[in-house]
Amino acid sequence: MPTSPKQNHLLGAIPESEWSRFAPNLTPVTLGLGDVLYESGSDQPYVYFPTDSIVSLLYVMANGDSAEIAIVGNEGLVGIALFMGGGTTPSRAVVQSAGHGFRMKGQFIRDEFDRAGPVHELFLRYTQALVTQMGQTAVCNRHHNLDQQLCRWLLMSLDRLPSNEVTITQELIANMLGVRREGVTEAAGKLQRAGVIEYRRGRIRVLDRTHLERLACECYQVVRKEFVRLLPWDNGQVSFAAEVEQAAASRKRSAKPVAAS
Repeated sequence: MPTSPKQNHLLGAIPESEWSRFAPNLTPVTLGLGDVLYESGSDQPYVYFPTDSIVSLLYVMANGDSAEIAIVGNEGLVGIALFMGGGTTPSRAVVQSAGHGFRMKGQFIRDEFDRAGPVHELFLRYTQALVTQMGQTAVCNRHHNLDQQLCRWLLMSLDRLPSNEVTITQELIANMLGVRREGVTEAAGKLQRAGVIEYRRGRIRVLDRTHLERLACECYQVVRKEFVRLLPWDNGQVSFAAEVEQAAASRKRSAKPVAAS
């Protein structure tokens, strides 16, 4: 089903004064399960804005093993290297949950970022939130058990989907978390026996989100609070857009050279 660009929270937060320039450069795309948006070290011609899909950012080792470092859904974008100046990254972007989104040419996004207006402010905030997610994921993988990691992963996925159901296999979850499939099967079985989830045929339905949040480690709330603080997640879109616009204007004023007396 086609989606609206403003179902992506970043796009929805762009002030109307900027939107008329942005909208004509957005192209709707269908994102299929397993589609690779970019490979490690490869050029990234487009930035992607998911609306009802999720993209996994993976680090792939020399031996072929992989682990997820972050996920991106309707709260953000895929391709920060295009406007941050690096051009490429050592990670790989793969569609984890099929759906839709919009893409934009890299050159336009670079030019827009360089205008140093509200879009610049918004994308910097998103980059900070994404870095927090990456850092917390590394901490979680090192210090928390698989049961807690699975709960965190399910909650983060649900936050980026329009329903309480995630379409994914246990094998794919194992690849994302960098663990053995048998471990995911055991952890999912515990959640199902506790009545927290229902799992069948590559679909996980969350039955008791409150219980799931209690079972998750602190990492989920750390990341969520930072996204809510920095971005239009639980905040009103209009007020957030105004806040971004005011912050950009304030930075421009502070950057003006002081006249000599």
